[in-house]
Amino acid sequence: MLTAALAGFLTGFSLIVAIGAQNAFVLRQGLRRRHVGLVVAVCAVSDLVLILAGVAGVGTLVERAPLVLVVVRWLGAAFLLGYGLLAARRAVRGGRLEAAADRPLSASAVLGAALAFTWLNPHVYLDTVLLVGSIASTHGLPGRWWFAAGAGVASLAWFTALGYGARVLTPVFRRRNAWRVLDAGIAVVMLALAVSLLVGA
Repeated sequence: MLTAALAGFLTGFSLIVAIGAQNAFVLRQGLRRRHVGLVVAVCAVSDLVLILAGVAGVGTLVERAPLVLVVVRWLGAAFLLGYGLLAARRAVRGGRLEAAADRPLSASAVLGAALAFTWLNPHVYLDTVLLVGSIASTHGLPGRWWFAAGAGVASLAWFTALGYGARVLTPVFRRRNAWRVLDAGIAVVMLALAVSLLVGA
C-alpha cells in the first residue's frame, strides 16, 4: 500500500510541477498575499476530485465523449487568451508589489479565476483523469486508492508550497522590473497555451 501511495505521490508531483497557467496564477496570488488559502484550497480540492474521478473510471467516459474535450478546449483557449492579454498589458505598464495590492481582486473573482484555470484546461482531463487513472489501475483494486491518496497529497503539498512559499520572493518583487518580467512570462505561457489549444482543435 505504501508503495502504491509513493508511486501516486511521485506521479502526481511530476505532472503538477510543470509550468502552466494554474501554477502561474497561484504564484501571482501568493506574491500578492491575497486569498492564498482560497486559491490553494480550490486547486488542491479540484485536483483531488479529478484524481478520484480518474481512479473511479470516469476517464473511460471522457475518452468516449470527445465532444466534451472539444468544448473545454475552445472555452479554455478563450479564457487563456484573455488572461494572457491582461498579463501582457500589466507587463507593459509595470508595477510594484505595493501597487499591485492597491486594486486587489475580490474573493469571488479569485474563486472564479482559480476554477477556470483548473476546469477549463483540457490537459487536466488527459493528464489527471486519463493518465493518473490508467496508472492507478495497475496497482489493483485496493492499491489504486492508495495511489490516488498519494497523488492527492502531492497536489496539496505543491499548491501550499507555491502559494505560501511565494512570499519568500517578496523583496524581489518590490521592484517594478521584477513584476514586468513575471507578467511577461505569464503572458507568454498563457498565450502559448491558448495557441496550442486552438491548433489542437
